[in-house]
Amino acid sequence: MSGFALMPPQGTRVAVAGGCGGMGRVFVRAAVEAGLDVIVLDLARSIEALPPPEEVLAVACDASDEAQVKRAFEMIAAQGARLDALINLVGFTNEPKALADMPLAEWNEILTGSLTSAFLLSANAIPLLRQAPDAAMVHVSSTFGVWVPQTGFGPYAVAKAGIINLVRVLATECGPGIRVNGLAPGITQTAFLHGGTGRLTKQTKTNTDMVAAMTPAKRIAQPEDMLGALFFLIGPGSHYVTSQTLHVNGGLWS
Repeated sequence: MSGFALMPPQGTRVAVAGGCGGMGRVFVRAAVEAGLDVIVLDLARSIEALPPPEEVLAVACDASDEAQVKRAFEMIAAQGARLDALINLVGFTNEPKALADMPLAEWNEILTGSLTSAFLLSANAIPLLRQAPDAAMVHVSSTFGVWVPQTGFGPYAVAKAGIINLVRVLATECGPGIRVNGLAPGITQTAFLHGGTGRLTKQTKTNTDMVAAMTPAKRIAQPEDMLGALFFLIGPGSHYVTSQTLHVNGGLWS
């Protein structure tokens, strides 16, 4: 392999869960431009409000609903039995709230939407990924999964820490045919900071100025800052990389 051949080859079939979100839209556009065969999974209202490019197969799916995830991957399989990569960008939190004040229902909602969803997506993608000669799976965690710089994000931080270990479990179980890695972005300038794409009422309030001041890069991330890492982790340059979580956070945590 040439040292310059780091991008996935044209025709790589990649499913992007949460592909209508801020990070997802940037990745999907870049992937289409690079000649990848892209499938977007997202909430029906997100697809309606922020439709993917016309070349992209869009599948409505609530990733926290087992029946919907199963049906989504059946639709993907109907279009072709092989899947080369899965990128999971699904996750959310609500308005910051101390654990002592958090109802169990809200705790469960965030854990289900940000961690159980990753399990469901993985379990249903694995049979298709096993049909590819060199498949890859990437789950997006967060700096909050290893270090919590603000209060009120308990269940989200726990879920994203769980993603990091889910990556390790999946890498062990799925190797050598499927490489499984994680990406842990720092706070990124997307709709997530205001509740997330598809979230109707609950708001996330993040002090971005405080985080930027704490970061050696002196700014929060932009979605474009994650493109290189995502393409690397599903491309030939990471052929011997699995079970890892790559931190892209401007030096906020290392």
